[in-house]
Amino acid sequence: MNKKNVVYLFPGQGAQYSGMAMDLLSSDAVKSLFDTASEIFGKDVKDLLNSDADTLKRTDVVQPAITTANLAAAAFLGEQGYSPAACAGFSLGEYAALVCAGVINAADCFRLIKARGEAMQNVADKIRAAAGGDAEAAPGMAAVVGLPPEQVEALIAQWKADGLKDLYAANINSPKQLVVSGTAAALAEAETRFKEAGAKRVLRLPVAGPFHSPLMAEAVDAFVPALEKVTFKDPVIPVFSNVTGKKISSGPEAKKLAVQQITCPVRWVDEEAAVAEAGAEACLEVGPGKVLQGLWKDSGSELPVFAAGTAEDIAKIGQ
Repeated sequence: MNKKNVVYLFPGQGAQYSGMAMDLLSSDAVKSLFDTASEIFGKDVKDLLNSDADTLKRTDVVQPAITTANLAAAAFLGEQGYSPAACAGFSLGEYAALVCAGVINAADCFRLIKARGEAMQNVADKIRAAAGGDAEAAPGMAAVVGLPPEQVEALIAQWKADGLKDLYAANINSPKQLVVSGTAAALAEAETRFKEAGAKRVLRLPVAGPFHSPLMAEAVDAFVPALEKVTFKDPVIPVFSNVTGKKISSGPEAKKLAVQQITCPVRWVDEEAAVAEAGAEACLEVGPGKVLQGLWKDSGSELPVFAAGTAEDIAKIGQ
């Protein structure tokens, strides 16, 4: 495999686990990255990465943690001679992709993710408090498995017309799966309805809010001041957008899309199709977990995807 003819795919929230990226600290580049992250986050990033599962559900914790893990895997790959021909990121993972494409630097990425995570967590906390405040009142996301995305979107539109509020299509993940966002009440009602419509499973995701939906609009207002302080440069390699599913053409476009991404659906199926046309030999899932490998398999593409989130995974690429 040509190590310079691969596409980096960066995972987002939901892929996290305690201790992620810690095995990459043999790398000097990763150590330097951890120092930068710790300085900007105001705490030792190793503590974030070693947080327990419940703590990692908080978006103000997991966004800095996963972003650090994603960029650490990319730095480690770089020391092994890899260099991406293109890159893309799922939801939060898009920020690591922007770094690899030269649109923003790692330090600015960490500043943005800190502000983004805090803004989104605050909105999720407000929605939960308004619904009663206990764990059962928490808004969130759920994967609807076994129904075509277009059917899920049609059902949501129908139910909305009939009076069901606060349920939205959030992540168009694969031909077999769509993730919805909503309040606790909306998700509970939707689970029953989707199963009655033929869904095989409806799985709540380990995230703290109804991301990529209009319910997060207030987070946009809180995030924009931090965004305005950062310069977005034109990409030096192709990088793809969750909002459009297409290649990002310029720095100003990337900045505009960063605002829209908070409330707009992730069009991952379209993005995968654009990535598959980039002409690379393979894709690498650069960061924790193997979620994106599963979604890629569902896409039907014959382009191989390899795990690249741990030192062991990276040593096995191409085998």
